[in-house]
Amino acid sequence: MSVDNKPAVSLLFRGEEPAYKTLSDTTVHDLGIDTITTQITSDAKEQQMIIRVLSRMTSDPQTAEYRQDIFDDVYNLPDMRAKLLDLMNQIDYLKDYGTWRKNAEEKPGLWDLMHRLDELKTFITCVESLHDCLSDPGIKSQGLKDLLSYIDTLYTDANFAQMKKDIENISVDANSIQSVTIGINVNSRFEAESLGLISVNAKSFKKSGIVGSFADAVASKDKLNKDTDWNKEMRYEPADTPGAEGALDKINATLTEGINYSSVIGNKSTLAKIPDGDGTSSSTFYLSNIASKMMSHLVKKLRSVLSAYSDISIVTISKLIPELTYYINFAEFIAAAKKKGMHFSKPQPLPCEKNISAMNAKGFYNLKLASSLQSSDEVVDNDLVYDDSHVIYLLTGANRGGKTTLTQAVGLLYALAQGGIYVPADSFEYTPADMIFTHFPADEDKTMDLGRLGEECVRFREIFDRATSQSLVLLNESFSTTSFEEGYYIAVDAVKALRLKGCRTIYNTHMHKLAQNAGELNVSSLVMASEEGKRSYKAVEKAPEGSSYARDIAAKYGVTYEMLTGEQET
Repeated sequence: MSVDNKPAVSLLFRGEEPAYKTLSDTTVHDLGIDTITTQITSDAKEQQMIIRVLSRMTSDPQTAEYRQDIFDDVYNLPDMRAKLLDLMNQIDYLKDYGTWRKNAEEKPGLWDLMHRLDELKTFITCVESLHDCLSDPGIKSQGLKDLLSYIDTLYTDANFAQMKKDIENISVDANSIQSVTIGINVNSRFEAESLGLISVNAKSFKKSGIVGSFADAVASKDKLNKDTDWNKEMRYEPADTPGAEGALDKINATLTEGINYSSVIGNKSTLAKIPDGDGTSSSTFYLSNIASKMMSHLVKKLRSVLSAYSDISIVTISKLIPELTYYINFAEFIAAAKKKGMHFSKPQPLPCEKNISAMNAKGFYNLKLASSLQSSDEVVDNDLVYDDSHVIYLLTGANRGGKTTLTQAVGLLYALAQGGIYVPADSFEYTPADMIFTHFPADEDKTMDLGRLGEECVRFREIFDRATSQSLVLLNESFSTTSFEEGYYIAVDAVKALRLKGCRTIYNTHMHKLAQNAGELNVSSLVMASEEGKRSYKAVEKAPEGSSYARDIAAKYGVTYEMLTGEQET
């Protein structure tokens, strides 16, 4: 099959791109995705690519599995990954699609066409290197196999072979330009009036003393040429001679804005009139235009060749560069994390059955927190299940006992898994979520108009209206900015509504009375356990511990009766 007839390849989805829902910037921040991204790469564009992939959610399990298999290959084939990483560094410009995104109606000059020629040559190298990397016999994923098939078709296609031949031939013509000859018309005061390009040469001028040559010429009338033909007696001084003002600097100092070009076809030079004024203009720009006119045969040939190949899969290959970089960056990050003792596993997506979104996470932890710790020994693992009898968890526990950390960790599991990346867990089976919603405390300046409680209610209503039975909803101390009675009243209705919709939910709250009524609400109570006031950061499914939370906080800040009075309470 010709490459022109072969379907486009993507490493993020196979076949037709699925419908996506996009995480809000607030949710990206609440989950810590932005923080993790900065730990993976310092390149701003690569950071944006990671966030873009992780924030685009689809509940299609085949998309998740397709990505996970690709990442599995990239991670488990370090030699291939190293070659790809080296290639990515060499062709960095392709991440931005090079100059091929310019307006199709533009008519580039000679120098611009020469630059594009270099990009095409780099593109050829890119295709050949990709072909070599993807020929690794250890590749198992369908995504990389499809890419190899595409590259192989491009690599062996007759059009590609002809492109290589044309580029090689035209490179000989372009590289043969070694020097240009410039003529300057002067007035009686020896002021430059116009500048012209005499010829474009295949040889460089030889270094010699320009001052001596000029002095000899003007001192003797016999040495003044009677016409404008170059007699090759005048010699050349390089523009970069140390301690001397370069020839191009002199030309730049003479040329001014608003050059008017006039071409004279035939053996005469092409002239540029130099108008009056104090401004300066670029002699390089002038030479580019004049050279393009004089060398019209070469320019036409360049345009013909580049136009024929400018669209030949370059855009497709360019789009794949950021996608490959996405997988490579994560693989390098996880490989380094494993050396520190962290554990990861390949997630297993499950189909949605009977409208029940399941999950079985064992030994999972918060990647954002773990990445900031000095030792993996400080990491605490947890287990959690979603099934038909565990849809909503009311999570309670001591202040700073790990409630928010656990809530955030669950959201990260889904974002990473659906992005195709290994997850921080011993194992993770899950039904992909169509969206992740977070309802964390808002900044003070965002609640000025509605007040804190009003702002929380508005945000929750927006989340509820958009959520489905396949969504993941993470609530962090929601409705806690008012009195207990008012907050409790709103929280009960919110939990009932979420249970009716069937959203997978973790509601992290200090309202232990809400969790005590978990049975009546048909939800589950989860507690961040503590023993004798010592936090374990372990989540246990059981009834809340009640007022011990308040006691724990009071003791921390020294406001128990004993600590305030020094006496035992009777």
